[in-house]
Amino acid sequence: MDRRAGLPLRYRAMARLDAASPRLVAVERPMPILAPGQIRLRVHTCGVCRTDLHLVDGELPGTVLPRVPGHEIVGSVVELGAGCTHFRLGDRVGVPWLHGTCGHCGYCTSARENLCETAEFTGWTVDGGYAEYAVANEDFAFAMPARYDDEQAAPLLCAGLIGYRALRMLPQARAVGLYGFGAAAHLIAQVALAQGRTVFAFTRAGDVAAQDLARALGVHWAGAADAAPPSAMDGAILFAPAGELVPRALELVQPGGTVVCAGIHMSDIPSFPYRTLWRERCVRSVANLTRRDGIEFFEFAAGHPLRLHTTRYALADANAALDDLRAGRFAGAAVLDCRAP
Repeated sequence: MDRRAGLPLRYRAMARLDAASPRLVAVERPMPILAPGQIRLRVHTCGVCRTDLHLVDGELPGTVLPRVPGHEIVGSVVELGAGCTHFRLGDRVGVPWLHGTCGHCGYCTSARENLCETAEFTGWTVDGGYAEYAVANEDFAFAMPARYDDEQAAPLLCAGLIGYRALRMLPQARAVGLYGFGAAAHLIAQVALAQGRTVFAFTRAGDVAAQDLARALGVHWAGAADAAPPSAMDGAILFAPAGELVPRALELVQPGGTVVCAGIHMSDIPSFPYRTLWRERCVRSVANLTRRDGIEFFEFAAGHPLRLHTTRYALADANAALDDLRAGRFAGAAVLDCRAP
């Protein structure tokens, strides 16, 4: 035991060890020493995100292995680094994708810290939450709304935050299409509905469970990604990492509308006629998040009871969770219980 903090010297994690094997392996890791401004969490839960799947499948360039994925972390503070003042021991804290930024570049000083060239990311450039313990920068962590338990809170930290940032890219869209009705879409559909928008849900062909979930949450229409909704859309958000959906969504978006690509990775977008883009239609991407996004979204989530549809897995079953995500075997979000044996 660490006599100073009462913590074990090593902790259990699921890590991708080398490029030859796209699987996570259970490992014991030494407990790192905290730098000033860092906090240590005993991880309660960690959401399973499609970005984790891209990392495990080797689709994120620049990944340094071994790496512990996971960036939807909910846990309790068990140690404070020097200079920490925002949180106290025992506080419940959420850790998102954005781990830290330089704080002084042109992006950071113009409210665009999500584009910082030297930003670090939880579960990609630093170890994440598929583990018993995790380290975070205090300035980039959030207090979690009390109305959500640990399992419900985890998906809010990426599915909710990235979805919220993507929806902000469509400020004037009254009818919004959501492609890929998984963890992010099932949350952001509720936000859009609360804002009085019309919402259409597009799923994989034959994904009855996702379409049923969408209808249960109150969307105005749900169908396959190659189908047409009952009326035109002012904007669309693509959570599915399928580039071929971009021209399809553009064809359904009205003039002046925007198609937002919300993932960190997507297959190549096929060529399409200019007339599909013409009349001031727009395609744009969403990269990461800012702390402002987190503050705004968690204020919304605290005041609006979002319904979360989750499937729980033990930490040791992280590979099964990723396999089920890849195959679309569950609706909503998967969450690892990092306290389970």
